[in-house]
Amino acid sequence: MTKNNKIHFEVSERKVLLRIFDVIFVWSLLRSTGNFLDLNYLETSSTNFYYAIVLAIYINVIGTVFEMYSLHIASNQFKILKSCILTASTSVLFYLLTPVLSAELPNNRIQILLFYFTVLFALVLWRTIYVKFLASSRFVQNVVLICDQEQVEELIQALEKSDPHYRVVAYVNTVTNKNGHSTYHFVKNIEIANIVDFINDTIIFEIVIASKKTEDITVELYQVLLLLLESGTNIREYNQVFEDKVQRIPVQFITRDFYKFFPFSRSNYNKLYQLNIKIMETVISIIGLLFGLIFLPFIIIGNAIGNPGKLFYTQERVGKHGKIFQIIKFRTMVINAEKNGAVFSTPNDSRVTVFGKFLRKTRIDEIPQFINILKGEMAVIGPRPERPIFVKEISEIMPFYETRHVIKPGLTGWAQVNYVYGISIEDSLIKLQYDLYYIKHRSVFLDLNITIKTISTVLFYRGQ
Repeated sequence: MTKNNKIHFEVSERKVLLRIFDVIFVWSLLRSTGNFLDLNYLETSSTNFYYAIVLAIYINVIGTVFEMYSLHIASNQFKILKSCILTASTSVLFYLLTPVLSAELPNNRIQILLFYFTVLFALVLWRTIYVKFLASSRFVQNVVLICDQEQVEELIQALEKSDPHYRVVAYVNTVTNKNGHSTYHFVKNIEIANIVDFINDTIIFEIVIASKKTEDITVELYQVLLLLLESGTNIREYNQVFEDKVQRIPVQFITRDFYKFFPFSRSNYNKLYQLNIKIMETVISIIGLLFGLIFLPFIIIGNAIGNPGKLFYTQERVGKHGKIFQIIKFRTMVINAEKNGAVFSTPNDSRVTVFGKFLRKTRIDEIPQFINILKGEMAVIGPRPERPIFVKEISEIMPFYETRHVIKPGLTGWAQVNYVYGISIEDSLIKLQYDLYYIKHRSVFLDLNITIKTISTVLFYRGQ
């Protein structure tokens, strides 16, 4: 049996690699440049333990905001150049404006300029190396998929969109009444009897089993898989791979015994976690409302000019355990926008006013919801609350939809930072998968990730 000696990096490994070498390249270049040109500020910023750590934290956190660690951005030379410039500029600015945490500013101001360009060049140099070598085709993970032929297109699209280096090169049809041999997306259909020969001739990263029915795994197929497993071939179940790669729960491929393999995060019931979250939510809500009060005069003027009518808008939403509450927002639509009945909002919705579009894009329309958070009806992070009429409609199609209500709905969430604004039932299914992933993996680190991505969404004006 041919051994798989090809170098592979998982998604999480590549992101860690990017973060570590961003810092290493910046430290190394600052130190070498400081030594060569006798610039004390550059050398101290990279050799002093505390200053170097502060700089590393700034680069990693701000780099996350500007999508430096999105693999799709990191693999594109033009897009990553833009992110490098934004990250270097903002990180250096923060570093300069926190003199207590960073090195003392030099008397010779030219060092500040050289410091900035050194940080920028280090990031661009490392990311160019990554694009040219580590993001190349030699690191592609070739996969064999075992599934029903009718599922092939949907399964492959979901996996390959999430990771450009994860490529399904062949599939085995588990349905016995095959209608000839077919291919999809240049993916070869292979017979069970030919699996071993194909893997011997091709460097395969793993085999993924996506069969919905146990009876589809025949004795012949089981024996072949067992032989491959014993010879060192990695074999995984599709739901596990999908969750790891896409970071959402594939409920469309799971039957009604879903809850057997859906262990909710302990954080959902951890008293200490809940207390910390409650304190943080109270502080954030107060700051958010104060921020809203500062800008309230400008919002009132803008509303009077470009959005005539009431300033605030309330609407019924479904909260934790299915309890109905009134959500509060700045009004963004024309008066009587739903005189013909409730419908999903769509991109370029004609009912949204000119000023309302600005409020939505900047997420300013969400500020009043901090009142809902202080009242305990919502959380800062969680699934977005949906309207009762849509919950009823969607629940009839998606049996797991109301699982979202085991925790409080949130001002922002995993679905909001990873997916476009929902305008259909199909979009609601995708967002449900992200919401269930959050409920399953809820933690301080995931909450922090969502917070940083929310900042990125606001900065890049992606609200809807």
